[in-house]
Amino acid sequence: MQAVGGGGLVHTIYNDLGFKNVYGFDASKSGIELARESFLELGNNFFIHNAYAVKLPEHIPQRFDLIISMEVIEHLYSPETYLRNVYNWLNDSGYLILTTPYHGYLKNVLIALFNKFDKHTNPLWEGGHIKFFSKKTLYDLLNKTGFKPGKFYGTGRLPYLWKSMVLVAQK
Repeated sequence: MQAVGGGGLVHTIYNDLGFKNVYGFDASKSGIELARESFLELGNNFFIHNAYAVKLPEHIPQRFDLIISMEVIEHLYSPETYLRNVYNWLNDSGYLILTTPYHGYLKNVLIALFNKFDKHTNPLWEGGHIKFFSKKTLYDLLNKTGFKPGKFYGTGRLPYLWKSMVLVAQK
């Protein structure tokens, strides 16, 4: 499987798995340009879209069976608004697969004990992470926005020190 960023996941789902109704959104013009240049056959399937905009561009479907949100929510000032939009973009009984960095209690204590807080949550990182989720806070937010959280997976590193978490939720 190819890299997932820069349009790689959309390309893999389209090319390797055979799904044709697949699109990639990003707020970054340079990110969309990279995806379009990297995967010419899918150029029209990548577009700039503000996560807070309720309405999707008219030239694409307005509802989906599955939305994959990878490492997005931690960059948003209002993740609740974003998740409410995602909820509205899903068909009835549609699924959301969401990934975000993991910030559980044990991991945060170790970051503080080893004086790595500034490196880990660097406030000087332009466009960097502004929200930090634990499993509980993400489940609370999903429930608040109408989702039914399901499977949870910690990825990378040791248990409870995970780099990221993956959650599957249903509308």
